[in-house]
Amino acid sequence: MDLLPLGHGAAICPALPGRGLIQHLAARRGPLHNLFEASLALKGVFAALESLAGAALLFITHGAILGAVDWLTRNELIEDPSDPLAAHAVRLADRFSADSQHFYAIYLLTHGLVKLVVVLMLQRRITMAYPLAMAVFAGFVAYQLHRWSVTGSPMMLALSAFDALVIFLTWREWRAGKA
Repeated sequence: MDLLPLGHGAAICPALPGRGLIQHLAARRGPLHNLFEASLALKGVFAALESLAGAALLFITHGAILGAVDWLTRNELIEDPSDPLAAHAVRLADRFSADSQHFYAIYLLTHGLVKLVVVLMLQRRITMAYPLAMAVFAGFVAYQLHRWSVTGSPMMLALSAFDALVIFLTWREWRAGKA
């Protein structure tokens, strides 16, 4: 009788057929597989939040955003006019045009939805999702590195490093699935 429902007595006698399958399944559940699963969960959560933020930017008026920043910073700036965080928020709001709002709304919505679809396909183990995900995430890395070269933002480097890790983990999962 098998200890696992894999047939051929593989769980009892290592010499019987099925041993390779058990080793393959055990390897897939290793730390890199767990990291892959965790990175998908994280990407999925961020993709959903991006999509929601993009949708919100589409429906919230520009004046409402400026009013919210004013409401959030007014008391702090009255109390301490040199407060760096509040002053920075006001400067950002002053430079945040209606055109910028529209761009960010479309960008966040499409970027989030594309990521969400890719992550869901990967979680469902759809074979074509692996090369698609690697191509999509490589495109994100290229864009983020371009933005880093323009802005010098360390966040762009951090996002690129995370996406590069996800590309590696996706490649590894894809390769393990083909073995």
